[in-house]
Amino acid sequence: MSPIMGKMCKLGLWDESIPGIEFDENGISNYAMMYQTLERAYPRGDVGKKEWENIVNKIKEKGQKKRYDCIIGISGGTDSSYLLHIAKEYKLRPLAVNINDGCNSDIAMKNIEIMTKQLDIKLESYIIDQREINDLFRSYLLSCLPWIDMPSDIAIKSVLYKIAQREGVKYILRGNDFRSEGSQPKEWTYGDGRQLISIHNKYGRVQLKTYSNLNLLSLFYYVVINKIKNIYPFYYLEYNKHKAQLFLQERYGWQYYGGHHYENIFTKFVLVYWLYEKFHIDKRKITYSAQIMSGEITKEYALEQINNKPYDEEELEEMMNYVLKKLDITPKEFDKVISAPNKSYRDYPSYNSLFTKIYKYGKPILKYGLIHKPQSLYQAEMRNYKL
Repeated sequence: MSPIMGKMCKLGLWDESIPGIEFDENGISNYAMMYQTLERAYPRGDVGKKEWENIVNKIKEKGQKKRYDCIIGISGGTDSSYLLHIAKEYKLRPLAVNINDGCNSDIAMKNIEIMTKQLDIKLESYIIDQREINDLFRSYLLSCLPWIDMPSDIAIKSVLYKIAQREGVKYILRGNDFRSEGSQPKEWTYGDGRQLISIHNKYGRVQLKTYSNLNLLSLFYYVVINKIKNIYPFYYLEYNKHKAQLFLQERYGWQYYGGHHYENIFTKFVLVYWLYEKFHIDKRKITYSAQIMSGEITKEYALEQINNKPYDEEELEEMMNYVLKKLDITPKEFDKVISAPNKSYRDYPSYNSLFTKIYKYGKPILKYGLIHKPQSLYQAEMRNYKL
């Protein structure tokens, strides 16, 4: 069974299963247009390298009297591992931070050790209380939202901001890359600190005493008052994920873990089973489309890949047992959740409407904490394109 649904973009795999998609008279989607807009906004080559070097100089200048001049969250995956290499190559002084939600694979943890030791980078590990994070994962699963890995995402952002504030560091380097990952629809991935509390209040069983949430006031404090900025080096530098993996393996003895974000077992479950089976969301369409546009893979190869399920049937039982045990849910309870009506981020209280107003009317304020225009803004504009 082909997972392509209805009309497909001429330039990628974006199809009518993608929320908000539209096509022009030539069969080109607004998602492809957004990709092209991002490419124009962040060119690579000599122009991109020069812009990155300007940013590096600012990072060094701001961090002169500090122990570190930047913070890098590291998962053991390709992007963050290669980012450590880049930071050292440009003589930056990063603090590597690993936020452990208890689901990191053994390969990921070994990669973190290998990269930080060989590059002589200080590593700080933040272990999230297991009872609390497991209860949050369970609450999100019961909420029937698509992106139930949100508790980890929020904790990562919150902890990185807190550590940057503690160290007086103004720059957090992130390994995101729209050319190799694409831009996910808001309907699939949106979440925030207010939503997290509302979901946990409804479904949670464990009191949150240590979990590092990120509320609106804290975000304002970090971004606007303290001017801590998020930087995406791969927006500017030549970066090919497959070549980076080969390089890391040959140079450092780093190991590959099998797929995008598969370094975390729970994230892998969300990507390959939860989204795919419950919501019929195949995020590979977004990732592969971006990689087709960047020339990393061919459309023929991508089509061949998505004609297969994203998970291995032989590994599924082990993965499911791990998740059900971690979340304290029986197979019968899980089947009931799978059969329950799907929900949207709009079904729970959140900061979404407030963020929309801030993005629309608060650009003079946002400039203090943003070097890169959020992809959510590009998405909002994308849906207003006249096709």
